[in-house]
Amino acid sequence: MAREVAWRLSGYTAAEVLFLDAEVIYPFLLLLSYGVIFAVHSVIASQTQEDVEQPSVTGPGGKPLPVTRIKVEKSATPNTVVREFSRLSHLFFRAGTTALVLTFVVNAVHIIHQCAHARWGDIQRYCNDELLVSVYITGGIFFWGYIGFSLGSKKNDKPNAVHFSVWCIGLVFELVLLGTYSLAFRARLHQSKPIEANAQLPLYTHEIPSDTTLLSSLTIRVCLLLGLVVVYGSLRGQLPEPWTFRKFQALEDPHGMVTDETTPLLNGHATSLENGNGHVNGHANGHANGNGTVCRATRRRMSEARRFNGNAKGSRQKQAEFAFYRPEKLPHRSWWEYLRGYHVFFPYLWPARKVKLQLLVLLCFVLVILQRAINVLVPIQLGILVKALTEAARLGADAMPWKELFTFLSLRLMQGPSAILGSLRSILWIPVTQHSYVSLQTAAFEHVHSLSLDFHLGKRTGELLSALNKGGSVNQFLEQTTFQVAPMLMDLFIAIGFFWVEFGPLYALWATIITFSYLVLTIRMASTRADQRRDMVNADREEEAVKNDSITAYETVKYFNAETFEFKRYHNAIKTFQNAEARVTFGMNMMNMWQTVVFVSGMLIVMAIAAYEVVLGRRTVAEFVMIMTYLNQLQGPLNFFGSFYRTVQQAMISGERLLELFKIQPNMVDRPGVQPLRNCQGHIRWNHVDFDYANSPALTDLTFECLPGTTTAFVGESGGGKSTIFRLMFRYYNCKSGSIEIDGHDVKDVTIDSARRAIGVVPQETILFNDTIMYNLKYANPECSDEEIYEACRAASIHERIMSFPDGYQTRVGDRGMRLSGGEKQRVAIARTILKRPRIIMLDEATSALDSETEQQIQHKLFKNKELGDGKTLLIIAHRLSTITHAEQILVLHRGRIVERGTHDELLNKQGRYHSMWEKQARAEIAARAANMAKEKAERAMREARLASKDSGDDHSDDGGDSLASSCHLPTAPATPAHELPGLNLIAH
Repeated sequence: MAREVAWRLSGYTAAEVLFLDAEVIYPFLLLLSYGVIFAVHSVIASQTQEDVEQPSVTGPGGKPLPVTRIKVEKSATPNTVVREFSRLSHLFFRAGTTALVLTFVVNAVHIIHQCAHARWGDIQRYCNDELLVSVYITGGIFFWGYIGFSLGSKKNDKPNAVHFSVWCIGLVFELVLLGTYSLAFRARLHQSKPIEANAQLPLYTHEIPSDTTLLSSLTIRVCLLLGLVVVYGSLRGQLPEPWTFRKFQALEDPHGMVTDETTPLLNGHATSLENGNGHVNGHANGHANGNGTVCRATRRRMSEARRFNGNAKGSRQKQAEFAFYRPEKLPHRSWWEYLRGYHVFFPYLWPARKVKLQLLVLLCFVLVILQRAINVLVPIQLGILVKALTEAARLGADAMPWKELFTFLSLRLMQGPSAILGSLRSILWIPVTQHSYVSLQTAAFEHVHSLSLDFHLGKRTGELLSALNKGGSVNQFLEQTTFQVAPMLMDLFIAIGFFWVEFGPLYALWATIITFSYLVLTIRMASTRADQRRDMVNADREEEAVKNDSITAYETVKYFNAETFEFKRYHNAIKTFQNAEARVTFGMNMMNMWQTVVFVSGMLIVMAIAAYEVVLGRRTVAEFVMIMTYLNQLQGPLNFFGSFYRTVQQAMISGERLLELFKIQPNMVDRPGVQPLRNCQGHIRWNHVDFDYANSPALTDLTFECLPGTTTAFVGESGGGKSTIFRLMFRYYNCKSGSIEIDGHDVKDVTIDSARRAIGVVPQETILFNDTIMYNLKYANPECSDEEIYEACRAASIHERIMSFPDGYQTRVGDRGMRLSGGEKQRVAIARTILKRPRIIMLDEATSALDSETEQQIQHKLFKNKELGDGKTLLIIAHRLSTITHAEQILVLHRGRIVERGTHDELLNKQGRYHSMWEKQARAEIAARAANMAKEKAERAMREARLASKDSGDDHSDDGGDSLASSCHLPTAPATPAHELPGLNLIAH
């Protein structure tokens, strides 16, 4: 009420007051509304265009995993409905918005024309009213110009709910302005009201132009906005989706999908990879042809136990690529999707159980707020100092403003990221960021180990290591977001408010225009170059992968003399990275140049306005210095945003691999409420077990029983299912049907960890850590004593060999144990299994790399002396049948089925498939024995010949004899004694 009285006392009506207020706040409210609506629209659009699937398991340490979000595909299938604005309607929206901008331009031209023909006194009085008429006109030109630009851009060239909303808000404002100005215009036609010199107006005091130019412009703007709203609303009623104007039918199974190791990363479809990822050495059955496709709906209906297999008829390429999928485009459409995706890292980064670190975080936030206050006080204090110096120059040296000077210096010491407050905040944040890094890296490492065999069969080591190394990027991204982006936004809003309060809405408007233009330019230019940066990151990963593969396969490279090829391949990978890096660097420099142009142009306009007001006597030199200081200070947050946006983009792209790695869920997890397996006795029973790989049958109706303390051997051709049996036993997969029991408990009803603790495995290919032999032996049981280790090594016939090394048990074995021979590694693996002391032992070709003599020694010690098999259940895969003649049960597998079973003698008597295999190996053994006998006979003859030659004084036969003897050496180990080959006499006859 008092405000209305004040306006009436100053000669203005309520309509005029409302008109003047609305004219000033018009551009600010429009821009604020646009920002809010745009953010809400981004959130809604990102949610409605995705299918959300809650994860069924948790991440490392019980932390929650993110929900699976599957993009709804844009498809051109007959069932897909795609309805959008026509080109004519789109042209109407663009033309209408352009015409809206032109009406503001006409107003601006009219005002400039009036000023050009006015007297100096009128111009001075106009400027004395702060030129606030330009707030409405300038704000309208820039805001509606940006809306028109957004309608013509490549990525967002169709009007949406954001445009519709700002058109509606603009229409409301224009109606208010038209109504209030019409009332004021009618009053001006009947009465001329002079402006009182000392009137106290809350916003500004310019005389409302008593002509029809503004009235006509307002009328035209109302008509244009009304036309845009009506046309949009009418078309909206014909379209199925008001927010996106598209309706896409997802190419998804209606039953949903759970992301696991067979799901392509980054919510996308697996695509072909560059530089050859076509082959996956996952199984002995072969490799994928890479030509077929399997839709995700089909894969979801497959068994829970899925893996890579060469018999998958082309589907394996998609499955194989999931672990290395490199998106060529940004996987997320909006900032909201990025933030929503990265929230998975927060439980690992926040020190939930460390109160001290939480207090440090709180203190850091307090310091950030103090820094914002210092940023406001510095330009104010500088203006006070300039004013004090001006006064001191008039009064003399005795009036030196020491207080103002030291206050300014004290504030400057605390301003900036490298000053006292910023440095203190960085120091306090060190333990927090270290905690975050350790927590995230260890969580990622644990998560990789929690993934199932499918993932590790398909992984490319270089790519995986590159993803694991991105924890620092994620940590840096979250730290910058917390302590740099949020403070930067606070500085920008504070700057706009500071300009409004201290210097008026015109300066606040130009600060807003500079800020908004700078941010829009940065985001748009950086977004257009996001794919280039992604190409650079992918090229860097490919370079690392090529380097890792080549060095890991060092021996293979040497076997094929492929050094030149590898050098060229790595050189090409580097050149590809450099080309991508050059494109990114060029785009970054171009963006920096345009950022400078935008900021300097805006700063020049503000400087001209401030200088002009100083000339007119409206501003003091101290205020001019304050404006320039704060404007320069505003450049800091803007420049940071430009560099930060690029940094964030780099961190996001780099961290995507780690993020998507976290999203992969293991397909082998414990059922809720299962109990551990206790006091395992080693009684195994398989009941009608079926299993397949991607609908390719691997095992069919397997039924057998292994009593505690017995030995069961599995024989058959390669690919017959022997290794699959071991993988099911070790809980790498679950059977499709039937049951596998240990001591009467279904393995699905006990924890995976407890089942694996009861099983010891000697694999065909032994992988050792790049450490000492002692470390690798103690890996099975860190609590065992050195004497126990020696006994286990003696049982594995490796102790004497180890002691022959210069460093003995402290000998380093090299990467993957490459410094040891295949037989030495197998014997270390056998000793390691002995030290684990499991109740169930699985030997997968455990002695395939050993010669027959050493094999017989180990068998005698382990099986006959019960070093390894005493009271333990043994499962053996063997191709050398002589190693399993002692087994109580031999199962012959053919194409995933048990075709024969029995003891060695029983199977020989059946004259079946086992008898055939034994016969072939026995003949080979006879041939080897005959060769050895011939070699011994030849050596004996040569020795006799040399003795005879020496007796006759002929000294020239030595070389020939040595050469002959040497040529008679065959790379064959000593023959197996005849008594170890039952049935040999039968075959010989």
